Amino acid sequence: MKKLFAMIALVGAFALAAPAALAQDKAPADAAPPAATAPADAAASAPTATPAAAPAATAAPAPTPNKGDVAWLLVCTLLVIMMSVPALALFYGGMVRSKNILSVLMQVFVVFSLITVLWCVYGYSLAFTEGSAYIGGFDRLFLSGTFDSATGTFANGATFSKNTPIPELAFVAFQATFAAITVCLIVGALAERIKFSAILLFSVLWFTFAYTPIAHMVWFWMGPDAYTDPKLVDELTARAGLIWQWGALDFAGGTVVHINAGVAGLVGAFLLGKRLGYGKEAMPPNNLPLTMIGASLLWVGWFGFNAGSALEAGNSAVLAFINTFLATACAVLAWCVGEWLMKGKPSMLGAASGAVAGLVAITPAAGNVGIPGAFVIGTAAGFVCLWGVNGLKHMLGADDTLDVFGVHAVGGILGALLTGVFNDPSLGGPGYVSDWVTGAVIAAKDYSIAGQLWIQAKGVLVTIVWSAVVAFAAFKIVDMAVGLRVSEEDEREGLDIASHGESAYRL
Repeated sequence: MKKLFAMIALVGAFALAAPAALAQDKAPADAAPPAATAPADAAASAPTATPAAAPAATAAPAPTPNKGDVAWLLVCTLLVIMMSVPALALFYGGMVRSKNILSVLMQVFVVFSLITVLWCVYGYSLAFTEGSAYIGGFDRLFLSGTFDSATGTFANGATFSKNTPIPELAFVAFQATFAAITVCLIVGALAERIKFSAILLFSVLWFTFAYTPIAHMVWFWMGPDAYTDPKLVDELTARAGLIWQWGALDFAGGTVVHINAGVAGLVGAFLLGKRLGYGKEAMPPNNLPLTMIGASLLWVGWFGFNAGSALEAGNSAVLAFINTFLATACAVLAWCVGEWLMKGKPSMLGAASGAVAGLVAITPAAGNVGIPGAFVIGTAAGFVCLWGVNGLKHMLGADDTLDVFGVHAVGGILGALLTGVFNDPSLGGPGYVSDWVTGAVIAAKDYSIAGQLWIQAKGVLVTIVWSAVVAFAAFKIVDMAVGLRVSEEDEREGLDIASHGESAYRL
């Protein structure tokens, strides 16, 4: 009991102290709100004109959120919640042994809840307010400023189109699901041997020092409405996250979510060591129907993940939707073909894994490539991730229980790099906005595949190094504080009974 209270106190201390350790100088009072939460337009953020300056009747009204966009984003948020609870939990739970299924379900369920709370306390502020190129500040601590109860008004944020706001709280909720599922993904690499207290404390540390900085570096910018004059472009871009400044393309989280989590999972697998009996005794999945159901729900929920990242119910969401649909189907077929050739039989576990591989790889590319890119990325993901969970896994020698690195990190790297290729308008891609003042998109003749590929590679490398260093430090701190691994006796008995005092199946 003393250890439990000590752990709770330590978690609380980190939750409260982490923002102070990470934050840079507070953004100036006139700084723009967060990326994708920048002022809806210049009029909305400018001082109110006095009657002497201009008649009130001539002032242009501030734009209001479109109900369709708001409804779309809320639905997408619900879909991403479903991706974790229950989809990821079932996908993971079906693949472990029967004595550990409840422990995995519990870890996903509770970690998702923990990160949601931390996101609303300080995570959102660190990720999506202005601070430095690496981390945000305190402007939205405890979500302050998003709702004024005295007047009943809600703060608006921007999308990727000028004068097209959404309620900032809708964006907060949507991004909370991204943060939560990212940390939950790491659970799969550590399953069947990590202490419940250890995974909770690690989640606090890694979320604070790895997820929020990477999210800030990749996704924070000043919003399209801030770009009103060509003279402001350099200044505004310099206030964005580091990887955004470089021009890296990550539509829905190839770097922020999948590479980030996959690398942390691999580090944890090395530090925890292999499961008892690993490589010597059979460790078959306990319930593949649950895994198939989980994978299917992941596929459905991923439309919210990818298409929702457009932040509007428009053409960009449609492109992300069809690319997510197509690439996943291509990856399922590719994985099955590869497994058929390698092992003589395609498996249900392989088909489910292929679906997740396709979903992962298309995530950074979803709204950034055209239909040809979806075909290639999905097909490549099926074959490459199949190698990732077989050949690469044996080369690395780590017991990554549910192949988080082989699917999420490998698939995320593949998708991030191929985004730089197939974003090219000459290859059917939509290109990228080259001038946020006018909204002009780069022409095919001006697009450099080699240049964009190098930018994508830099973003991937920063994510790998950052996540690995933070994960290593966090696991070491957790090991010293509460210990990482359960006892040999508990591991043999199973974590369902040993850690939670219950069993999934009555024998």
